[in-house]
Amino acid sequence: MYLIVGLGNPEEQYANTRHNMGFDTINEIAKRYNIEVKKNNFDGIYEKTKIEEKDVILLKPQTYMNLSGKSIKKVVDFYKIPIENIIVIYDDMDIDKGIIKIRKKGGPGSHNGMKSIVNELQSTDFPRIRIGIGKPEFLPDKINYVIGPIFTDERKILDEGIKKAADAVIEILKNGIDTAMNKFN
Repeated sequence: MYLIVGLGNPEEQYANTRHNMGFDTINEIAKRYNIEVKKNNFDGIYEKTKIEEKDVILLKPQTYMNLSGKSIKKVVDFYKIPIENIIVIYDDMDIDKGIIKIRKKGGPGSHNGMKSIVNELQSTDFPRIRIGIGKPEFLPDKINYVIGPIFTDERKILDEGIKKAADAVIEILKNGIDTAMNKFN
């Protein structure tokens, strides 16, 4: 079984922000496969389903970004999901807008959601897909940048990143992470 996690913040005011690229990717996958992600448990909204003949849980933690690991840990413990079968999708300012990067494992960097996940799982050995959101024009304004609204001209570019991230998840499920890394990195 795979756990596919999109990181974001649950309140409506954060729906159209750069920090919700993970949520947006889960929504894109759900739309493609006609899945309703609506069950409420494990401090998250989730759905257990099949994608590309694999058992999958799609999860959007509802704990706020900084506590995302708590929701993930509950799902992992309940379903006994191997660490290497957790795929985390999130925004990254160090990658240009619309570009994605896939890694098999690694540290959390400066992303608070990833710090929470690494802390809760006590591991960095899980795949992740980072969606580039670019850097703010004025570096001290990082927080307002990630939780601020996305403007129309940039929405198309970010949507391309979301679509690529969804494609990458599907590629991982079909052909493995190495193939996905070769194709998308």
